[in-house]
Amino acid sequence: MNRTTARDDWRAVAAATGPADRAAAEAGVRLAYRAAGLAAPERVLWAPSPLAAVRLTRELTDRGPSVREEVRTRPWAEERRRLHDALGPAGWAAHWQNTGAALWDTTRALAERIRDAVAQADAGAGGPDGPEAGAARLLLLDAVLGQHDAAWLAAFDGHGDRLAGLAAVARHAGWWWPYARVAVLTERPVALHRDEAGRLDRGDGPALAYADGFALHAWRGMPVTAAFLAGLDGLTPERIREEENAELRRVMLEYYGYDRYLAVSGARPVHRDETGVLWRIGLPDDEDVTMVEVVNSTPEPDGSHRTYWLRVPPATRTAREGVAWTFGLQPDVYEPLAQT
Repeated sequence: MNRTTARDDWRAVAAATGPADRAAAEAGVRLAYRAAGLAAPERVLWAPSPLAAVRLTRELTDRGPSVREEVRTRPWAEERRRLHDALGPAGWAAHWQNTGAALWDTTRALAERIRDAVAQADAGAGGPDGPEAGAARLLLLDAVLGQHDAAWLAAFDGHGDRLAGLAAVARHAGWWWPYARVAVLTERPVALHRDEAGRLDRGDGPALAYADGFALHAWRGMPVTAAFLAGLDGLTPERIREEENAELRRVMLEYYGYDRYLAVSGARPVHRDETGVLWRIGLPDDEDVTMVEVVNSTPEPDGSHRTYWLRVPPATRTAREGVAWTFGLQPDVYEPLAQT
């Protein structure tokens, strides 16, 4: 398998949803233990989500010590060192760029979101800084990330079979916890929604969901609550202005539409030239909403001319400056032949 194929293959693994192949995943667990020189776990237990796995693991009194170091960390580090030595520093850097690097940011960000959400959901009355949350975070340190280890597994793909057990579990299940006597495996999510940049994104439900109801809600990567999303359909300009959290206010504006907000909020044009119209309206405790209204000079099939709204920096003084900024140019060098 070439590097591009491996990268795309592991990208699909990272995004996989639906029921685990339990038999294949459990075979992968046994292979991973054997490769580490360990006896297979006496029992393999399943949980519907990472949150459920943490709660199940905490109740196990016979699991024995964590063997994550032997099963995952040590062979991982040794395989990376072997490959680095074989390819050399420049070769390793190029190899990483062509394999795991393209998956690193999205899988790492998603794993961090899951960790935080598990700790918060398991925090109890003590809140995210309480002892229950701390205990959950300690148990999360024992986890192997399965499909969300896709970036590293893409880099190691085809370079030996020492990590074959880890790869098998990742292909067929979610996160898992290896202990001396018991292994706890999780199902994969039942739903995953992302935007074009790979960020969690959904406006009408959870962006990541597991079968037991554990879920993450997000708008273009920003964590939000289910209640917040439920209130977006009833937004008004007054509700947007009343929101004290500036980041949530921006989410509201994106959902409501900047152009619509300007139109119903009594905004007035502050500058007009041949490139378009500059609009600005202030927001409490936040930067101004500043946009350029641009009319496409190329007519639509029905003869009409489409209008575009371009969000520009608050300090923009002229429409030309704003349009030029969207092209990465200075106003004095922006000379369009036609507005398109």
